[in-house]
Amino acid sequence: MIMGPQVVVWLVVIGVVAGMLSGLVGIGGGLVMVPAMVWLLGYSQHQAQGTSLAVLMLPVVFLAARDYYKAGHIDPKVVGVIATAFVVGGYFGGKWALALPVDQLRKIFGVILLLASFKLLLNK
Repeated sequence: MIMGPQVVVWLVVIGVVAGMLSGLVGIGGGLVMVPAMVWLLGYSQHQAQGTSLAVLMLPVVFLAARDYYKAGHIDPKVVGVIATAFVVGGYFGGKWALALPVDQLRKIFGVILLLASFKLLLNK
């Protein structure tokens, strides 16, 4: 992939938005973990999201990513740009999430899940 200035800008935008959504609503493994912890374990939305984010600190996907890298499907330069921007977005998303009431945070999480579901179901 060519790393021109426009590509880098888009990578930063993708990383910041992904990081913000991760920090804000625990997206990542959180699509499964957050609802399961709320529904099955009685965690608050804040507790479930915090736990989901803490799980991401560990190299939980290292082996899968290694396989994709070996198969030639990962550009380390792209990963570096998005990961750096993700850290920034995650920081601000986490700050915003902690400032929101649980009910409002739960609704934001639900809307994002619905939008993702519709996108997946309606695309071919």
